[in-house]
Amino acid sequence: MLILHIITTLSPVDGGPPEAVRQLLRAYLKVGAEVEIACLDNPDASFLKDIPCPVHAMGQSLLGRYAFSPALWRWLHKNASRFEGIVMNGIWTFPGVALRFAARRAGKPYGIFAHGALDPWFNRKYPLKHLKKLIYWPFQYAVLRDALAVFFTTTTERDLAITSFRPNKWRSVVVPYGISDPNDLQQDAAKEIEAFNMRLPKLGNRRFLLFLGRIHEKKGCDLLIKAFAKAAASEPDVDLVMAGPDQTGMKATLQQLAEQLGVAERIHWPGLISGELKWGALRACEAFVLPSHQENFGIAVVEALAVGRPVLISNQVNIWPEIEQDRAGLVEEDTQDGTDRLLQRWFDLPPAERDAMASRTRACFTSRFAMDRTALLINSIFASFNQKRKAC
Repeated sequence: MLILHIITTLSPVDGGPPEAVRQLLRAYLKVGAEVEIACLDNPDASFLKDIPCPVHAMGQSLLGRYAFSPALWRWLHKNASRFEGIVMNGIWTFPGVALRFAARRAGKPYGIFAHGALDPWFNRKYPLKHLKKLIYWPFQYAVLRDALAVFFTTTTERDLAITSFRPNKWRSVVVPYGISDPNDLQQDAAKEIEAFNMRLPKLGNRRFLLFLGRIHEKKGCDLLIKAFAKAAASEPDVDLVMAGPDQTGMKATLQQLAEQLGVAERIHWPGLISGELKWGALRACEAFVLPSHQENFGIAVVEALAVGRPVLISNQVNIWPEIEQDRAGLVEEDTQDGTDRLLQRWFDLPPAERDAMASRTRACFTSRFAMDRTALLINSIFASFNQKRKAC
């Protein structure tokens, strides 16, 4: 099987989808599949250097986030016939439309990963954008309707998706999702922690909670700052690390909030961290925190589980039922009261119970969130389609 994955960008600044594609690539290689990537990044971008497969970088697109790209259109019409299956990562952009036309012309099956973009939360939060999406929906719906499969990472994401727009008839497939096991990479945990400590020398050896993601209102960053400030007086030896890129300028507002609440000196902002810095932060933290308002999966949540760290999340992170069932973390509502309770419940746990929770995280990860099964399932869907076509 030769599979093509399309994504507008593989930049780590764009958060979950680029990281998900990177993780899926490792899984493809592990199960013996072949894969190529088409993206709209600059071919010289540094973050493309470590991609372990052929990458066809088309360069800068037009029309902002819509990502209009004549170069991608031409490339797909020339190359679509080479692949047994094609996967588009993301919706609401031109590459999906281009894929639909090219795949239909070449007679090739394609799938779509929505990556949470059909969640009705966005419609409620951004009503003006929702109006624009309603106008565009006939084009986007055609892409979804004609796909061999529309991939969702949880049943919750699948069920929410059909409530956002109409018509809404497509072939939904819930895939097992996650990351490649970091233990397979034979990483030097001590070296990773040391690298992270060097990045934040002011943190020293203090206990800390870790937020790892985009600094964005969707992630509940303001809720977390306020909840931490409320708990800080009774937990004087605990700090908070807010790691991630600031795409919307929210960081300055949050830092001002931390100043007003008297906890600015105990909150650290290392920016975007990746590689050994990221794994060092995850291994060194006391617990991972994500009080998000909308999260179709949560790659960073699973990364924390994979290295044995408990996760404190909202019930809008769609894998919360699995976390709660396996007792690998704590779950509360994505409100200020809920986030306050989330931190207080953690701090109220006796050390032995925190350690017991940490001991359950790896089992939760290995049984539910290893990415190998995702690659195998995608391959099997395309293989079955191609075999049936040949039989006809």
